[in-house]
Amino acid sequence: MRRPKLLGTLIAALAPLLLAAGEPGLPPDQETEHVVKPGETLGSIAQRAGVPRVLIVEANHLTVPFALRAGQKLTIPRTRNHSVGRGDTRFTISYLYGVPWQDIAVANGLEPVAALKPGQKLLIPSVIAAPPAPAPVAATSQPATAASPETHFVWPLAGRVRRGFTPRGHSSNYHEGIDIPVPDGTAVRAGAAGKVLFAGEEPRQFGRLVVIDHGGGMQSAYAFLSRITVKEGDAVRQGERVGLSGHSGLARGPELHFEIRRNNHPIDPAGQLPPR
Repeated sequence: MRRPKLLGTLIAALAPLLLAAGEPGLPPDQETEHVVKPGETLGSIAQRAGVPRVLIVEANHLTVPFALRAGQKLTIPRTRNHSVGRGDTRFTISYLYGVPWQDIAVANGLEPVAALKPGQKLLIPSVIAAPPAPAPVAATSQPATAASPETHFVWPLAGRVRRGFTPRGHSSNYHEGIDIPVPDGTAVRAGAAGKVLFAGEEPRQFGRLVVIDHGGGMQSAYAFLSRITVKEGDAVRQGERVGLSGHSGLARGPELHFEIRRNNHPIDPAGQLPPR
């Protein structure tokens, strides 16, 4: 009896996963989950996995001082690529990588119902689970609109800083944020939880721009985006995707321009972000 074509395609697509599951262990540079061994540190795990430390921190919602314990399971986020084969469907690709098709479509600038073509190259983004919801606030605590005394930021994406922060008055060539070169389409994530104040075009300089209000006078901005994936008024969690990197506005190439402001005054993001 012949199997339905879809079932045959699905089995073929799942074969690599089944084979990997049967192996005693994947090499460090292929792991998507790592069990911490005695003596291992976040830095040593990141180096062996070939994944920037900041991505592991964000994927597992780790907090300073990033202490690990033996037996702890860490998600190792990886960005993969897929070449569409004959018989591939949105369903089989999504199932193969365990990533919702909506996320794959956004990462590749596709409409969710777009037809696939054999040989088409797709970026398969890493999916990072949202952090746990905060505990309910007691009635005697601060009102919800008030911010905690300090906002803790994480890096919006991984990458070297091409140009750092230079305050006004210290140089005629001041720079009120940091620029991080990354490939077009890299996921840009909220540095801290907050509410989206602006999500749209800023034609003079920043191109596609997202601004998030974190309360207590703290705001962050994400510029030069190729695509915005939130809208004004959205509540976002730390690490939630707000857009995809690009080179809109006055970008010198594919990069992210990131700013942090306190009471509308720019401050050096390097002093607010965890060490790498």
